[in-house]
Amino acid sequence: MLDRVDLRGVDDIASRLPRPEPISADSVAAVRKIIDAVRAGGDAALARFTQQFDAAVPPSWRVPPQELAAASDRIDSDLKSALQAAADSIAEFHQGRLSPERTHCHQGISIRSWDQPVGRAGCYVPGGRAAYPSTVLMTALPARAAGVGRVVLCVPPGPGGRVADVTLAAAAVAGVDEVYAVGGAQAIAALAYGTESVAAVDVIVGPGNVYVAVAKQLVAGEVGVPAAFSGPSEVVVVADGTTPASYAAIDLIVQAEHGPDGLAWLVTWDIEAAGAIEAAVAELLTTAARRDDILATFSRSGNTVLVDGPEAAAEVVNLIAPEHLQIMTGDPEAITGRVHHAGAIFCGSLSPASIGDYLAGPSHVLPTGGTARFAGALGVRDFVKPMHEITVTPEGLAAVGPHVATLATAEGLEAHARSIHLRGVGGTRPERGRR
Repeated sequence: MLDRVDLRGVDDIASRLPRPEPISADSVAAVRKIIDAVRAGGDAALARFTQQFDAAVPPSWRVPPQELAAASDRIDSDLKSALQAAADSIAEFHQGRLSPERTHCHQGISIRSWDQPVGRAGCYVPGGRAAYPSTVLMTALPARAAGVGRVVLCVPPGPGGRVADVTLAAAAVAGVDEVYAVGGAQAIAALAYGTESVAAVDVIVGPGNVYVAVAKQLVAGEVGVPAAFSGPSEVVVVADGTTPASYAAIDLIVQAEHGPDGLAWLVTWDIEAAGAIEAAVAELLTTAARRDDILATFSRSGNTVLVDGPEAAAEVVNLIAPEHLQIMTGDPEAITGRVHHAGAIFCGSLSPASIGDYLAGPSHVLPTGGTARFAGALGVRDFVKPMHEITVTPEGLAAVGPHVATLATAEGLEAHARSIHLRGVGGTRPERGRR
């Protein structure tokens, strides 16, 4: 079920560590074909791919706005309260996280800098296997905190072409402006390029399967896309002899139940703990509702990695750069100080990743596929662009103008240098118009 990888006594851990298979060229080509078709064919292409992949085409791509409020009335009161509690926690975390406007003055040059929110943000929320109202909150609320003008949501339609009530209710709680019943790579293409029914956006965020993640990479440059690759779910659990076996086991299962193509690793230096946790995984699987999805993840990338100690465990973590890292040892600080690459870190046996998935506050849209080496959780900064304005005084022009002219001349850009000289600095005096 979990394959054993014994790295005890190994000096070059990187060379012995199993690595996930790269995304196939065929998958990339298939996604590119969908994007090109939607860009050229608009709504007609959306209908063709939605029928092919979701077996249902909605009566209209946009969900009527009144349906959001109606869906909120149809869901259970406890669920409505949970959505609001999660929304409050997420919104509170993200509020105020933008950089304040600042002014920098030096040598007569004044530079005012600020964060400018984009006009339209597209939030992708997966569907098909399940409804994910939490992802609605985790994408739309950071956009709202950033001050985005209009927040747009795309989600695959379910039976009959409808979007689940709980997803629409979450959209209402998060203040989403537009909801479209379309998913997959075709939704990413629609958000990037627009169709007759879906207006293009400035930024696309949100997790998805490999095809959705690849689609976002392919449209990057035409539209803003966070650096993180938000693909199939990943977890690394670091455990020792103090770790309750059932806690570690269920937390491996939690991320694996998202389905195939993910990653679930146990890392430990305690052989007895490894055996106890593996046995607990097997026991919990006997009653797991999504057993097939869990086994699919384990069969692709489910491993128990045996190492010499905390330092080697941290090295494994940094090489994998997992989306979720759970450090469930007796001394988590012995590892956390050595971890440099992870999407989100959960410390202690009472801090399951599921808390972060729903209600802690930071977005659960996290880097996967090793992109935690250079990217982090989705946040308000993914919905803004830094802007600045420069004002130069006469004293500032006199102070820096000669250097600018010298540098421009060295680069062979005569007009750049002349733009300084014409202002009476470092060369020819300003030319006067003819009389």
